[in-house]
Amino acid sequence: MRWPIWLWKPDLPKRATTQTWMMLTFALFVGAAVFAVGLYVLYSLDSRIQAAARDTHLAHTEQIAIIVESAIAERNWTELEASMHHLHDVHHLHAFVAHSDSLIWTADPHDNDPAHELLTLPDLKSATLESPFFTNRQLEDGRWQNVGAVARGEYVIGLTSLESPLQHLLRRMQRSTMIGLSLALLMALLGSWVASDRVTRPLRTIDRTAKNITAGNFNTEIRVSTRAAEIQDLAAHLNQMSANYRQKIEELEQLARAQNEFIGNVSHEVRNPIFSISGYLEALSTGRLSAVRRQEFAAKGLRNLQRLGNLFNNLIEIARLQYQEDMVHRTRFSLSSLLGEIWEPLQEKAREKSLQLSRQIGDVYVYADRDRIKQVLDNLIENAIVYSDHGAIRVRHRTRQGKVQVEVIDDGRGIPEEHLDHIFERFYRIEPARSRQSGGTGLGLSIVQQILQAHGERIQVESIVDRGSRFWFELPHHASEPAAQPESAA
Repeated sequence: MRWPIWLWKPDLPKRATTQTWMMLTFALFVGAAVFAVGLYVLYSLDSRIQAAARDTHLAHTEQIAIIVESAIAERNWTELEASMHHLHDVHHLHAFVAHSDSLIWTADPHDNDPAHELLTLPDLKSATLESPFFTNRQLEDGRWQNVGAVARGEYVIGLTSLESPLQHLLRRMQRSTMIGLSLALLMALLGSWVASDRVTRPLRTIDRTAKNITAGNFNTEIRVSTRAAEIQDLAAHLNQMSANYRQKIEELEQLARAQNEFIGNVSHEVRNPIFSISGYLEALSTGRLSAVRRQEFAAKGLRNLQRLGNLFNNLIEIARLQYQEDMVHRTRFSLSSLLGEIWEPLQEKAREKSLQLSRQIGDVYVYADRDRIKQVLDNLIENAIVYSDHGAIRVRHRTRQGKVQVEVIDDGRGIPEEHLDHIFERFYRIEPARSRQSGGTGLGLSIVQQILQAHGERIQVESIVDRGSRFWFELPHHASEPAAQPESAA
């Protein structure tokens, strides 16, 4: 036998609110419980009480049948009448005797009509001693009556009585129970609505906030009013996720702005020397220039090529420092020895501007990337030379708390306070025209900052306009000489 498909696979909607599903679930399970209890009350308990009432009533009927049979046999109608009236008056039992379709005796001659009506019942006539008749019927006044009958020879002895107090109590219990179960089902549905509303209300709040975030309102925060720990955790995690996304988006926007600005600066820095080189080459190709002018234009073209090469080298250097963390290789080296390698070219540039370049670096050792720190010192000292018109430039160090502080101090033009927060940005120039004339690319201080950040250090500056500037940074101090390694035996 194959069951209809809707019995095991109901046609439920594909999409509905959580509140709807919760109420349907409550209705299903609570309704099943109410239905089961109702069946037990209506059928199980009812059948047992009715069976007990039937057995009791038929037992009384058989006892009366014995009395009636004895009286009929002895023709003692006086005793029969006295017994029947006693049953009627004391126990409210109404007996009658019938033969075929006629009523031959009743305890109350005024009740002939009800007795005659009972004789019309088809099953009553077929009652036997082994199969007595019993039924329960409702009277016109609303009361219920038990009817029983047994056969004794040619006679049918019947007995009627109002239902017992237990039967009456059962009917009241059935009505009360059904009302109570209906109210329980209604309260369960109301409770399911309240419980589901407690769950779905914060979910709806989260849904509205998520829609706002989807629409681009990333500053929206999820605020839920609930005691449910899971929903509180969900809201907190979604807020954290939104904050992370907001931070990433802001970083991407900043990166996009920086990229656009970087591309604009690079294109500008590249375009000027290329145009200059193109102009000089075009002039050299005319053949109408004197030898002196040719030499002058060729020198200027070479300077622009050198400037262009410096620009690309610096850009490559910044990219390497930014995207390759392993570009810093730390070793132990002497600062004094390092300065000696770059000192002569810097001295020459300082003498060209009548500047005094001095160093106060003793025999101090640090632990850092030698080549990178060489770039840092070279850029800082060269910047000091470029932006100084008179006075001195000093390079010195201090040792304190396991660190070596290196300082580059000049008596130059100084840096206005509003520029101090920007001088380490790429292509930032305080005096753009003068910087380009000196061949600067605007990337030197940015490279210095990138190198020191890769070392876990930072570059600091203080400056007073027309008084000079001081740049300084720190490196780990390495005080002791490395131990001599014993020579291995041949």
